[in-house]
Amino acid sequence: MSTYTPHTSAEIQAMLDVVGVKSLEQLYQGLESLFVKDMDLPAGKSQQEVARYFENLAAENKVFGSIFLGAGAYQHYIPPVVKSLLSREEFVTAYTPYQAEMSQGILQGIFEFQTMIAELTGMQVSNASLYDGSTALADGILMLAEKKKNKVLVSEAIHPRSLEVVKTYLIPQGIQIEKVALENGRTSLSDLKAKLTPDVFAVAVAQPNFFGVIEDAAAIGEAVKAAGAGYIMQVEPFACAMLKTPFACGADIAVGEGQPLGMPLSFGGPYLGFVGAREKLVRKLTGRIVGKTADANGNDAYVLTLQAREQHIRREKAASSICSNQALCALTATIYMATAGKTGMKEVASQCVSKAHYLAAEMVKIPGFRLKYSAEFFNEFVTVTDAPADEIIRKCAEKNILAGLKLSEHEILWCSTEVNTKADMDQLLAVLKEVK
Repeated sequence: MSTYTPHTSAEIQAMLDVVGVKSLEQLYQGLESLFVKDMDLPAGKSQQEVARYFENLAAENKVFGSIFLGAGAYQHYIPPVVKSLLSREEFVTAYTPYQAEMSQGILQGIFEFQTMIAELTGMQVSNASLYDGSTALADGILMLAEKKKNKVLVSEAIHPRSLEVVKTYLIPQGIQIEKVALENGRTSLSDLKAKLTPDVFAVAVAQPNFFGVIEDAAAIGEAVKAAGAGYIMQVEPFACAMLKTPFACGADIAVGEGQPLGMPLSFGGPYLGFVGAREKLVRKLTGRIVGKTADANGNDAYVLTLQAREQHIRREKAASSICSNQALCALTATIYMATAGKTGMKEVASQCVSKAHYLAAEMVKIPGFRLKYSAEFFNEFVTVTDAPADEIIRKCAEKNILAGLKLSEHEILWCSTEVNTKADMDQLLAVLKEVK
């Protein structure tokens, strides 16, 4: 393939002639005063020196042998085929091109992602992805907003970081956020029903919630619908493969973080937000939707169908200011889900549940450890300990183990996925038995 040259020498000279200068250097001659001549920069380094510098910098990172920390970012096995396909040069793009219809391949990739998210959540429509699970939750709540109602109820078990993003989105728009209390780690149905006043337009819960507890999402859905409000669920993708889908629980919108679907832990990103909704909300769906049709010859053709963003419609009517989706991350999730298939997704979910329950059952046998909640959980659980959480985390780090998330002085949120072997868990348990 020849190198792409935007302008030939003859074209450049023709433009210079019109401007009235003889060379590009003469064209920029008057701009010299704008540049700082003495920037006091260090001397340049050779390629070998630069490589050594970054190797030494990387060596300062702590890479743990086993990880029992979740809280929104999870370690899962990523099949080599995912990275192999993603490394193809035609796929390496972070965003959706502004004229995406010029690339049928990119459009088909987005269409397949939308289809898989719709199947996973049970929803009827899905968009072309968002930045992360927190922004997806905030945008999803705004999709349900009504002019005559100004309050949204949010479970206390929503991820605290997601709640901060929701506040950033909603409070400036005059929307009130009220929390729903918990009972044994679950969203309280009695407190929810008491707070479902006429000014509430939406209710948001997580499934499973931040503490790993499985919510009675269907019962919550019935209460929300009886009050005439909208229902949004923030879901973990693998949990969707095992539990009732958000659609089956009566949710209007399902959102979530797609990082577990083939994306490694990487200092917090780049991650992937997904949104699924009932068809009645399709025109309020943020971002873009790719549709499938047929061309003049009857072949499959993919087109941008809806774009509910401020650049295409009047700003005050835009559902979101999202300009692009996480295209490469969405493609990662698509390849991962296609590789795993329905059976593989269920198998990963099953292993997460069984391993987390083994770890919890063995952990509470250790003196000074007990579960905070007795409710059923997915792949995370909270322990209350006699020993300080900081001491437990420090002891684990000494043995090359990344412990769970400290919630308070004596509470830790633990996680286990399919990558944690029995040997890994038994090593953790051995370390915990040494903590006094």
